[in-house]
Amino acid sequence: MATETDEFAIEGPGDTNEMVEIPAGLADVFTEQGEDATAVVADFVVQAFAQQTHAVVHHSQDGVPADLEALNDQMEEIFEERFGVSLADAMGHDH
Repeated sequence: MATETDEFAIEGPGDTNEMVEIPAGLADVFTEQGEDATAVVADFVVQAFAQQTHAVVHHSQDGVPADLEALNDQMEEIFEERFGVSLADAMGHDH
């Protein structure tokens, strides 16, 4: 069964880009009054990177390179700037 999708463009360094499709209207489920669906998709990107980096750095069985720890710290700062709350508070735990 074919369903309609909304397509979002992600532009990266070096003139790279990728199109991402999600079911039509899905981003709207997470929007607040007057918020644009594109902002919600961007929020999900920031949230996903913050959570995944946190998991690798703090919950990995293997040693973590110092540069990845620094990237995690920076990602947590970006998260807090965007959402106005620390990642630790948002996730309900701290390390």
